[in-house]
Amino acid sequence: MEIAVIAHDGKKADMVQFLMQNKELILRNNIELISTGTTGSHAEKSGLKVTRYLSGPLGGDAQIAGRVAEGKVAMVLFFRDPLEKHPHEPDVLMLMRLCDVHNVPLATNPASATLLIQSLEK
Repeated sequence: MEIAVIAHDGKKADMVQFLMQNKELILRNNIELISTGTTGSHAEKSGLKVTRYLSGPLGGDAQIAGRVAEGKVAMVLFFRDPLEKHPHEPDVLMLMRLCDVHNVPLATNPASATLLIQSLEK
C-alpha cells in the first residue's frame, strides 16, 4: 500500500511527529511512503524509508497527483498550512481535486490523518 505524505513548511514538524507516533503501524502494515522532496527529507529522519519526488513548488505535488490519477496511491496525508500563502496552490488544489475524483482518502491535519491511518488496523 502506497501512502503519500506532504506537509507545508509550517507543518513539517507535525508530520514528522505524526510519523514517529505511527511508525510501528506503518512498518507492521508494509506501507510504502512517498513524499514531496523536502517533506521526504524530514520524514526520513523519523527512520522510515520514503520515496521522494520533487519539492512541492517545483512540481512534487503534481507528480504525486499523477500517481493518484494512476491509482497507485491509497491515501494522501497532506498537512496544509491554511494561514500562509503558497505559490504552488494550483498544484495543491489539483491534488485535492484528484483525490476526490478518484475516491482517495485525504487528510489535511493530524486529527484526520490519525483516523485514516488507524483505520488500517481494522
